[in-house]
Amino acid sequence: MKKKAMLIIALIAILGMGVVMLSGCGKKNETKTNYMVLVNKQSKLPENWESTIELVDVYTGLDETYKVEKKTAEAYKKLKEDLYNDHIIIELDSTYRTVQQQQEIWDEFEQEEGLEYTQKYVAVPGTSEHHTGLAVDVKIVKDGEIIDDNDDMTAETEIFSKIHAKLAKYGFILRYPVGKEDITGYGAEVWHFRYIDNPIVAKEIMDKGITLEEYLQNK
Repeated sequence: MKKKAMLIIALIAILGMGVVMLSGCGKKNETKTNYMVLVNKQSKLPENWESTIELVDVYTGLDETYKVEKKTAEAYKKLKEDLYNDHIIIELDSTYRTVQQQQEIWDEFEQEEGLEYTQKYVAVPGTSEHHTGLAVDVKIVKDGEIIDDNDDMTAETEIFSKIHAKLAKYGFILRYPVGKEDITGYGAEVWHFRYIDNPIVAKEIMDKGITLEEYLQNK
């Protein structure tokens, strides 16, 4: 489980606009990236997916490094800066994962929380959106404290409603909304955002309160 950690207030000042530095770390796309790719319990990650994306390292103000698909990383940086102007600080908490890393997460959750909880909140290796590099989980910084526990973040309804209102502007959608568990196959996750590279479509999905599954099914 995620654990709380205190953030030194002086560090927040140093963060300023929450600058995210990007560094290329992957080869150029061999084929065009499908930003509308559907990865869920029924649809596994396409074969050779990694050859279609360019991953970059994202360095955060918390001295952490994450791998993210290049355009997703650029959009996240803009979202982060926009939110900072509204006095909301977000930081990356989980991004691209290999299948092996997903297996390790599954095993850890199953050991600590049991199989039923793990099946509800953790993707089977090979079926996680995090394999795409297009998904980002965030944590928030409030009153100098990092909030990254799932239950604690879910309770921050006011902050996350403001965050969600800005997602579509930068091509993101809320991937696992409340009330859509039967469709997505997962419990609601206010912190999990998915980049689709199309602000117009993202706005349609967010305005209608639908899932990526529902949008693609009607196309």
